[in-house]
Amino acid sequence: MNDETRTKAEGMVDEGKGRVKSAAGELTGDNKTKGEGELDQMVGKVKQGAADLKGKAEDAIDKLRDHDQKEDDR
Repeated sequence: MNDETRTKAEGMVDEGKGRVKSAAGELTGDNKTKGEGELDQMVGKVKQGAADLKGKAEDAIDKLRDHDQKEDDR
């Protein structure tokens, strides 16, 4: 599993864990637990977004390298 996939998976786990924690806090009336769950969800979404951004940046760098290589071959 590459770093991008691992980070995205961790983000999905964090988001799911946050949903459960937030729901538990909501059911029990525990605002602290609910807030922690909401924070976990946000952290998960940020991790997923960072993984996507990293992948797109790596793709862009690869395209630039390929373009430069083609220019050098001329």
